[in-house]
Amino acid sequence: MLPFLLATLGTTALNNSNPKDYCYSARIRSTVLQGLPFGGVPTVLALDFMCFLALLFLFSILRKVAWDYGRLALVTDADRLRRQERDRVEQEYVASAMHGDSHDRYERLTSVSSSVDFDQRDNGFCSWLTAIFRIKDDEIRDKCGGDAVHYLSFQRHIIGLLVVVGVLSVGIVLPVNFSGDLLENNAYSFGRTTIANLKSGNNLLWLHTSFAFLYLLLTVYSMRRHTSKMRYKEDDLVKRTLFINGISKYAESEKIKKHFEEAYPNCTVLEARPCYNVARLMFLDAERKKAERGKLYFTNLQSKENVPTMINPKPCGHLCCCVVRGCEQVEAIEYYTKLEQKLKEDYKREKEKVNEKPLGMAFVTFHNETITAIILKDFNVCKCQGCTCRGEPRPSSCSESLHISNWTVSYAPDPQNIYWEHLSIRGFIWWLRCLVINVVLFILLFFLTTPAIIITTMDKFNVTKPVEYLNNPIITQFFPTLLLWCFSALLPTIVYYSAFFEAHWTRSGENRTTMHKCYTFLIFMVLLLPSLGLSSLDLFFRWLFDKKFLAEAAIRFECVFLPDNGAFFVNYVIASAFIGNAMDLLRIPGLLMYMIRLCLARSAAERRNVKRHQAYEFQFGAAYAWMMCVFTVVMTYSITCPIIVPFGLMYMLLKHLVDRYNLYYAYLPAKLDKKIHSGAVNQVVAAPILCLFWLLFFSTMRTGFLAPTSMFTFVVLVITIVICLCHVCFGHFKYLSAHNYKIEHTETDTVDPRSNGRPSTAAAVPKSAGRVFQSQQRAWMDHRRSLGAHMRVGLQTQSWLCGLPFFFLLLHSLLFPWAC
Repeated sequence: MLPFLLATLGTTALNNSNPKDYCYSARIRSTVLQGLPFGGVPTVLALDFMCFLALLFLFSILRKVAWDYGRLALVTDADRLRRQERDRVEQEYVASAMHGDSHDRYERLTSVSSSVDFDQRDNGFCSWLTAIFRIKDDEIRDKCGGDAVHYLSFQRHIIGLLVVVGVLSVGIVLPVNFSGDLLENNAYSFGRTTIANLKSGNNLLWLHTSFAFLYLLLTVYSMRRHTSKMRYKEDDLVKRTLFINGISKYAESEKIKKHFEEAYPNCTVLEARPCYNVARLMFLDAERKKAERGKLYFTNLQSKENVPTMINPKPCGHLCCCVVRGCEQVEAIEYYTKLEQKLKEDYKREKEKVNEKPLGMAFVTFHNETITAIILKDFNVCKCQGCTCRGEPRPSSCSESLHISNWTVSYAPDPQNIYWEHLSIRGFIWWLRCLVINVVLFILLFFLTTPAIIITTMDKFNVTKPVEYLNNPIITQFFPTLLLWCFSALLPTIVYYSAFFEAHWTRSGENRTTMHKCYTFLIFMVLLLPSLGLSSLDLFFRWLFDKKFLAEAAIRFECVFLPDNGAFFVNYVIASAFIGNAMDLLRIPGLLMYMIRLCLARSAAERRNVKRHQAYEFQFGAAYAWMMCVFTVVMTYSITCPIIVPFGLMYMLLKHLVDRYNLYYAYLPAKLDKKIHSGAVNQVVAAPILCLFWLLFFSTMRTGFLAPTSMFTFVVLVITIVICLCHVCFGHFKYLSAHNYKIEHTETDTVDPRSNGRPSTAAAVPKSAGRVFQSQQRAWMDHRRSLGAHMRVGLQTQSWLCGLPFFFLLLHSLLFPWAC
């Protein structure tokens, strides 16, 4: 079916006399695709570079003025407190960090480091620029965690790949394109650098097809080299700890122990604890700590000044300059003392209710890894596989009361990888919440996917009518690419908040969801729809499903290969390189949120608390998605428009430097699992596949589907997609994949992580829980981590679905119009 359809598409394209005029007119007086001197690239490059310098200067000023804005402020403030208030106050904050507040946890980690290293590096106005180059990977690993090192290693391999691709594209493909004479012989013509300059029967087109396949091999090799350097050490205690979901809600720990010791010979259960809903207990404890710190702050202030401090206990109370009814001032120590006492009482009452809120889950630790692996394998192989379903797990005298037939067993995740406050949201409520949020997200992006719809709307009001006559590159190229960047910057934020409100149990799950959804929407927004001359997903689906658009389908694909269309994407990559990376350095959304939180603080103590807790974890999912979007654009046009590759390399170099700075100075360390990084590797492989798609379309347009170049590209493309689908969905072709992980095991390696849902980076029971809370509180701390393991089980079965929405959408967009 597909060869026949492509052949028909190619015949229709060859019979089309003037697709260029149609593509220009299809944009309703759009000024994006008009002939400009070298596509407007020099003008856009100069403007973006000047904006980049201005933003760097602004960042240097803000960095001096708003010194508290960034991760460095936490380290500096922690060291200052340690010197001024000695061990008593520091221990207070460490104790607070040890029972749940992730920001306090970070404070504890960073406060033990000396700030001398920071002071020596970037005291000056612009000395932070050189400090970026002096930061070593070991320092990043110590302060930011192993995931940051994997992320930066990923970027370095992408940079190396773009260097090789750039040499081949600029050194070989670009001169070949120049050798053609199909377009006008003008030194300022951007079209001469594109594949459109070659005649359809030119044998040099084989070079482009061969290079596209070579780029695919280079990409796979680069990613295998990257993944081979990622070491995952499995903790001994983690491999002895299992999470159990689906047990009776009121099952006792002794009965759970008895079941395992009866069912499995030589099995010794060290600990078995049921799980409880402790979300409100955590919230009350965090609020109590804030009130305690506020009281301590004003107590120390009063002991120094011997004057009572009055505060306005309303939001933004410290900004009020006059006393009005309802906003009377109160004595600070008295206010925080009463608040602390109230929260302590609420905390005590909630603590007594915890045992009345079981979740039907348990956290079990065994004496060695071997028996743990045997139990895990026993429960996982007893699932329905194909047409048969194997027997039940080993029974015991407690099997019926514990409902072991309903159990789901897996290893536990790292405690730092869990959103503790989300663990109580599960079952039907979680799925309903997720469905509603994603429906709203899709509706929002369905009608407003690209900024082209705004340009079209402006044209209806004749706002841009003079531009048609001016043909100014500042308006026709700089403004649309800047607008496209703004929308592509806004979309990850929208998708991130949608994933956050879905209430995922683990940070890894949230980041993976953000990465896959954001990458899919960005590819539609930045690459597919602008290439096809469509302004939104609304028009895309109308074109896809409406048979009346069938006659226009070929001409739409012809729009992809207009000479100036490549210039638009070159300008977009330039805007992303200079303006996008500079804005990442400024972190404007975070700065605005920081200012809002400072304004809402009720007192100086709360302002101080905001300054100590204003840093956030690095969002690897959104960062991977945006970076891979630009990389995909570069690789897709690396053959048809090779001049884009040097600018893509420039983007990745600046992105790498900016992320090194942000990870080291601005963000909290995050602990994720391997799946977020493997998902990014899958998205990298999608880039050269799209490049093959583009060449297939071009060859079909020019020479027809039965041409040798078209057939060769089609066969390579089909084989590549089949291998990718078989590997991602079923685990086949492992030696042909882009993954080459090396996991360091100690002894036991009897259980396949892919089949059992075993996380490579699972972590142990949090050691801090036992030192801060009493035995009952330690129990629910353990169970919350167990709940996170259940989330991983669900995501393990769905991860292959999340990794391929883009491939299926592409295949469907090719097949469905003619299948209708």
